[in-house]
Amino acid sequence: MLVQLQYLRAVAALMVVYFHAILQLAKVDPAIDATAFLYGETGVDIFFVLSGFVMWLTTSGRATSPIDFARRRIRRIVPLYWLATLFSAVVALAAPSLLKSTVFDLPHLTASLLFLPWPNAADPRTITPVVVPGWTLNYEMFFYFVFALLLPLSEARRIPAMLAVFAVILIACRLLPETTATRFYGEPIMLEFLAGVVLGWLYRQKVLLANRWAWAALATGFAFLFVNEALMQPESRFYAWGIPAIFILYGAVSIDSSRLPVLGWLNYLGDCSYAIYITHAFTLAFLRVAADRLPFGILQQPVLFVILSLVLSSIGGAIVHEITTPRRKVAAASRPPA
Repeated sequence: MLVQLQYLRAVAALMVVYFHAILQLAKVDPAIDATAFLYGETGVDIFFVLSGFVMWLTTSGRATSPIDFARRRIRRIVPLYWLATLFSAVVALAAPSLLKSTVFDLPHLTASLLFLPWPNAADPRTITPVVVPGWTLNYEMFFYFVFALLLPLSEARRIPAMLAVFAVILIACRLLPETTATRFYGEPIMLEFLAGVVLGWLYRQKVLLANRWAWAALATGFAFLFVNEALMQPESRFYAWGIPAIFILYGAVSIDSSRLPVLGWLNYLGDCSYAIYITHAFTLAFLRVAADRLPFGILQQPVLFVILSLVLSSIGGAIVHEITTPRRKVAAASRPPA
């Protein structure tokens, strides 16, 4: 994979960890007002655009059947997520005080395992699975489903067909009576996947920015992401956060990778990004419990708490990644595309 994509995957994962670490601070010490430092949720938007880009990059120019594509995606996503989901369900049943955002509910658990949107039993106002960050995977799997169905089409027809499918879905969800499904799938955030696919097509066609403009697009994207996250609500997500994420990815893939410094640790965290994303909630829960148990208040120090969250989440994700991913697959994933 392109080294700049590896770096972006790592950065996006750490952004999400930081965001959830800040949310945990209020649970560790309610006297701390952490809202002024609440950034990083937009790492998800970078992930979504990246996902569309990678799906196009790994399927264009080669014959890929829907079954083969689905098999690879399931092998990549499902085992770790199911393990995390079942573990969370057991903890919620046996020691519910450890997980503030999860309670045991069999229909909710079943929907989570099937990647179906379902109101969270702990907070019915939200449509999140047992492992709360897994709400993004519900979108991912739906995107993979649509993408797989369109693989038999020629590449020239695939993107227009995808645009038509998502347009119909979004319009239908707005016109139909409101349900959990229409609320969830009617969000424009799904367009971020499509934007990534278009960027993948541009990359294959070598329609890229000059190096200086690529760096400018990358910097502008991050700047607007930072400002918009502070000023705009998630209801405007695609416009406020998705478009800057598109700038970030287009700038990143346009940069001449041969001129980039080789940061082995960041490249490795890119490999571990999925495991970090799935497991970091458990690390943060552990830190919150530890903060309540220790006689000295060191974990109540906000900066130290965030640093420990980032470091321990990275280490925990790396350990899980090493256990669940054979080395030969890691090497193949990190290899630049042909």
